[in-house]
Amino acid sequence: MADEQAVLNLANTWLRLDKDPKTRKEIQDMLDGNKTAELRDRLCERVAFGTAGLRAAMGAGFSRLNNVTITQASQGLCAYLEETLGLSKLQSMGVVVGYDARHNSTTFAHLTAAVFVSKGVPVYLFNRIVSTPTVPFTVVHVGAAAGVMVTASHNPKQDNGYKVYWSTGCQIISPHDKGIANQIDLNQEMWPVDDVLDSQTLRIKPNDLIRDRTDEMIDTYFNELRNRYVRHRESNAESTVKFVYTAMHGVGYPFAVRAFEAFGLRPFIPVPEQIQPDPEFPTVTYPNPEEGRGALSLAIRTAEENGSTVILANDPDADRLAVAEKQSNGQWKIFTGNEIASLLGWWMFECYKQNFPQSDNSKLAIVASTVSSKFLKALAEKEGMRFDETLTGFKWMSNKTIELESEGYTVLFSFEEAIGFCIGNLVRDKDGVSAAGAFAEMTVQLARQQITLSGKLEQLYQRYGYFVTQNRYFLCYSQPTIKKMFDNIRSNGQYLQTVGRFPIRFIRDLTTGFDNEQPNNTAILPTSSSSQMITFTFENGGVITLRTSGTEPKIKYYSELKGSDEHQTKEELAAMVDAVIQELFRPEEYGLIPPSD
Repeated sequence: MADEQAVLNLANTWLRLDKDPKTRKEIQDMLDGNKTAELRDRLCERVAFGTAGLRAAMGAGFSRLNNVTITQASQGLCAYLEETLGLSKLQSMGVVVGYDARHNSTTFAHLTAAVFVSKGVPVYLFNRIVSTPTVPFTVVHVGAAAGVMVTASHNPKQDNGYKVYWSTGCQIISPHDKGIANQIDLNQEMWPVDDVLDSQTLRIKPNDLIRDRTDEMIDTYFNELRNRYVRHRESNAESTVKFVYTAMHGVGYPFAVRAFEAFGLRPFIPVPEQIQPDPEFPTVTYPNPEEGRGALSLAIRTAEENGSTVILANDPDADRLAVAEKQSNGQWKIFTGNEIASLLGWWMFECYKQNFPQSDNSKLAIVASTVSSKFLKALAEKEGMRFDETLTGFKWMSNKTIELESEGYTVLFSFEEAIGFCIGNLVRDKDGVSAAGAFAEMTVQLARQQITLSGKLEQLYQRYGYFVTQNRYFLCYSQPTIKKMFDNIRSNGQYLQTVGRFPIRFIRDLTTGFDNEQPNNTAILPTSSSSQMITFTFENGGVITLRTSGTEPKIKYYSELKGSDEHQTKEELAAMVDAVIQELFRPEEYGLIPPSD
């Protein structure tokens, strides 16, 4: 722990670097009030740069996101790109910078652009807020060296983030994250940007290196979506299915409108209170449609008022998609990410078969994260397709897609259970906009056959088996507590043989690299000692994974069991999850906080 003098030195360094009156005042007030503990919290730990880029609360100090840390991150990224590519090539390729509607996002984007322009690097800077998928799409289409999206996705309003894409359009993976982090450490002093950035407004001055292709790139995205993935445009327009859509106070509304137009769908009914961007997210506790009924309550009310039977919801940066359907008994079913993926994955396969009836299924592929449902694995095996799984996160899935394409495969669909979906390869990341359009097309085509979404899901289960899942999380704000919990589970390598009444068959620990299903007990998937992830495969075929989130203070669990009878399978899985919570999570002992809803 830094002593008091070291903390004071860091505070003085901060005041020298920071030109923002608001954040300077935060640190100065702490100094004046002798608030050493608060200063230590703000200054002694730097916000960590990883494969997810940066994500943290906004505020003063090196542990928060602010003008100083965003500028330093941009300097580190620029220096790493120059080191990797050479300045001449970087200047010929340029970078893409986009931003969402959160507090400070526009400023952070312009600060990022200023850093690159100061080094003679062209910047494709969007002239307004955009969906996150727009950035990786643009990176590929303009041939940029990298892309930055300023967003914290569905995090609470006090947070923001800095998401980095490589020239492939995929999020960065190792070793790029470590290389960028190292260059951030080497580039702490502020580079001179007065010639390119207005010091009062913190906006880029007119400059030939700023290239605005906003409208062109958005138009190109929707033209490609229409030409490559729309299958039933004429009959879509005839449908009487009513959709309600919410943007969750984010950027999604104009993109969803364009998606519906591309698919020839009738306009949806927007949730009026949530359609305009608002960084305060005033109508939701958490702006995350994955949270379920609490986040979708206004959408359900709007649907009831307008006689709608289907709800589509994007998260604030429009890279995720949630879906709900009104059932015959009047209740609303909110589909899990795995259920949405089961439907959408089947639909992508169905559309491909219709378009290419003589195709060789053995050259088709589906990709999923390892904690996601294995339903599409069963479908792929039965239909003669390839199924690959990766670590959690689209950075892994998108790179796997590129690898598979290089081997001659067509990747129809990739997904993660956290309502993240990618249709084909339109974008090298999850994309809630194209997914919403494709899902709506599937819905209206099923409705033409008098089949509901729930009804189709039941048909798929009858053909490929019932896959019951139960995924939740506990909040934990103490890293030592998290470490203690996982250390106790590992028990110095003497892993459990049973949990409750359920015998364990295999254990895979991607923190340590242990996997007793593999030769020499060595895991095949990449391992990381900086994160926690253990998977238990039980004798009954059930799989339960415990892992920490990389962007939120959550310990998550993912569980799935396949069976022939839905009711019995649900009961069996519920008993397994309860045993895991009581014996492994031990929420009372560790002070873990369950979700509020």
